[in-house]
Amino acid sequence: MLPEVEVNIFPEEHGVENLAKKIKMTGRAYPLFDIGHLILKKPERYNVRFNVIKKPEGEVVQALYLCSIDQTLWFSQAEAIDHIFSKHFNIFYQEEKIPADPPKGVFTFVAQCGMSGIVLGPPNYHDYQTKLRRLHSERYSYLPFEAYKSRVRIVKDEAIVNKWKEEQSFSTQYLCLNIPDALKLSNREEVDRHFRETHLPNVVQSVDSFVMNGGVVQSQPNGILKSLTRRAFEEQRRFPLKLVTVLSQMFASHGLQFFKVHKSVTHVATSRPHFLDMATTPVSEGVKKIVNFIDATPGCTRRQLLDVLAPAPQGEVPVAAPAPATASPEAGEMAAAVPAPAGETPVASPESQVITPAMNIVISDLHWLIHQGHVIEFANGTLETAKRPLPRPPKPVKTGEAAPAIAGAAEAPATPAQIAEAAISEATAEETPAAETPSQPAESAPPAEPPVA
Repeated sequence: MLPEVEVNIFPEEHGVENLAKKIKMTGRAYPLFDIGHLILKKPERYNVRFNVIKKPEGEVVQALYLCSIDQTLWFSQAEAIDHIFSKHFNIFYQEEKIPADPPKGVFTFVAQCGMSGIVLGPPNYHDYQTKLRRLHSERYSYLPFEAYKSRVRIVKDEAIVNKWKEEQSFSTQYLCLNIPDALKLSNREEVDRHFRETHLPNVVQSVDSFVMNGGVVQSQPNGILKSLTRRAFEEQRRFPLKLVTVLSQMFASHGLQFFKVHKSVTHVATSRPHFLDMATTPVSEGVKKIVNFIDATPGCTRRQLLDVLAPAPQGEVPVAAPAPATASPEAGEMAAAVPAPAGETPVASPESQVITPAMNIVISDLHWLIHQGHVIEFANGTLETAKRPLPRPPKPVKTGEAAPAIAGAAEAPATPAQIAEAAISEATAEETPAAETPSQPAESAPPAEPPVA
C-alpha cells in the first residue's frame, strides 16, 4: 500500500513560456488537450509537486523528509540516514583499519547473508547480532527483520571460516570529518549517534511540500516515490484535466485566448474568433479576396491560398510563409519534429524558394486577419473564417426580480485565470476526437503537434 501523499503534475513553466511565444508567432490554434498529452510525452516537460496530507486537527498523515545533499525525498528520517550512509558516508567519516588480535577459540562454521554473501561470523560470537542488524538496516530495511533473518544460512566451508578469522584480525575506527576538533569513533553505533547529534539537523529537513522536475523523479533512489508519481501520471495520461487546467491558467497569463470548435474541442490561440462583417467594416480588396476564398474553399491551406491569389513565377517554387524565429533551442527542436501541415510539401532547398511582393501582401493581410481573430489557422494548417454569431435571445426577467441598480452597468472584468478556468470548466469527460470536427486533421493523417519546449 502506497503512502498517503498528494501528487500533482503540472507543466514546466519555462517550456510553457516558450510555447506561448511560439503560438503568438505562428498564430495557429492548437487543441488544448493535445498540448497536454504532448507535455506528458517527456518527463522533462512537466514538474511534480509532493504535498503532505493533514488531518482536520492538523496532524500530518505521512511526513516527507528532504536530503539537502542531493535533493532526494524520503518518508522517514531513518530512510534518509540509510541513504546518506550508503551514498555520502565519505563526506562525514573516514574509515581506518588497525591490526587487532584474531578471535580465540575453535570455529567450525559461520553465518552468511544469503542475499549479499557477507560473512557475519558464528551466531554465538559477541558482535554477531550487531552485524546482522546493521546489514539489515543498511541494505535491506525494506524487508521485515525476521524475514531477512530467515535468509541467513550456516556455512561449514573451511575457506569461508578462515576468511572471517582474517577479517577479525583488524578493527575499524572512524575519523570524523567536517568538525572543528579531531575525533575518532570505535564502531558504527557511535557513528550513528554522532551523526544524529551533529549533522542530521543540517542535512535532513521535514517539508510539507516539494517540487521536482519529472526527469529528476525518474532518477530518485526512493522507489515508492516513483510509484506514486507513476500512478498520478497514468491518471493524467488517460484524461489530463488537472494538467490542462493549470496549463490554461499559464497560457492566459501570457495573453492567449481560448475558444471551442463546434462546441466540442477547446483550442488556444492568439485571439478568439471575431466575425468580420465586410458590409459594415471598411477593408482592402486583398482582405476581401482572402476571406471570400477561404469561405468558398472549405479546408483550404495557406499554400493553396497563395497559389490562387499570388501564384509564383513560372519555374519557381513558392513557400507558404517565412519561417519564424524560434523562441529557444528547445522550442526549435520541438518545432522541427512537427509534421508539415496538410497540403504544404516541404521545400528541398532554400535557393529554390521565392517570395514575390504579391505574396508578401497576401501573407501580411492573412497575418492581420489571423491575429484579429477573423481567420483561424488550425494546427493541421487548414484555414477557416470566424462565423457570424447567432443572436442571443433576450434573458427573461423573473417576476419580482429587482432591476439593476444602474442601467447598463458593466460587470467587473475577469482575470486571465478566471477566463481560463471558465474555458476548461465546460470540458466533457472525454474530448471529441480530432477527426470528428472539420477543423481537425483527417483520421488518415495524425494531427500536427504544437511546438513544445
